[in-house]
Amino acid sequence: MKKTIPSLTALLLATLFACNQTPKGKETTAEFRFEEYTITRLQQGYDNGDFTVTDVVQAYLDRINAKDDNGPTLNAVIQVNPDALAIAAQLDAELKDGKKRGPMHGVPVLLKDNIDTHDQMETTAGSRALSGSHPLQDSYIAMKLREAGAVILGKANLSEWANFRGNLSSSGWSGAGGQTKNPYVLDRNPCGSSSGSGVAVSANLTMIAIGTETNGS
Repeated sequence: MKKTIPSLTALLLATLFACNQTPKGKETTAEFRFEEYTITRLQQGYDNGDFTVTDVVQAYLDRINAKDDNGPTLNAVIQVNPDALAIAAQLDAELKDGKKRGPMHGVPVLLKDNIDTHDQMETTAGSRALSGSHPLQDSYIAMKLREAGAVILGKANLSEWANFRGNLSSSGWSGAGGQTKNPYVLDRNPCGSSSGSGVAVSANLTMIAIGTETNGS
């Protein structure tokens, strides 16, 4: 009986130790400091010098990598803007000189992938048929967002062709981006067609996302 007590104590200690461990899947969430941030709060942080635009953009890129590319693999983001950090650095330099482009200065934004951007990113409407498509100019909304200081993080997944070319396609699915998942119940459909935009904001993959309305988006 005496030999059993140390064994039982060791088992209890091991159980308590295990219960106090943070699950690996939750580490990134705990470390993400901009969860549910508003634009107003973000701008106050910039004004106070609490963080830089580069800090913010890197945090969201890391979040996309942890939750969209890995982890639950939400498939909300089709592509990330390869120039995002360079844009952030430029916006930081402007802040250092006392310049703000507008109310969206340094705000991370995802655009639905049927919104044209004239940069290194493709605009595919979720279709493999448009792989490699690079528009010759920004859409009006992309232009105005840049003028206001926004950082376009990337392109959001969608129902392919915004569900405009047929009635049998799965809502939230595209050939380019796969099936977008509901971040709260992974096996439930997030609906669409602006699936990626909605999921990205809900899962804190971006601060702002732009969708479009075709037929119930």
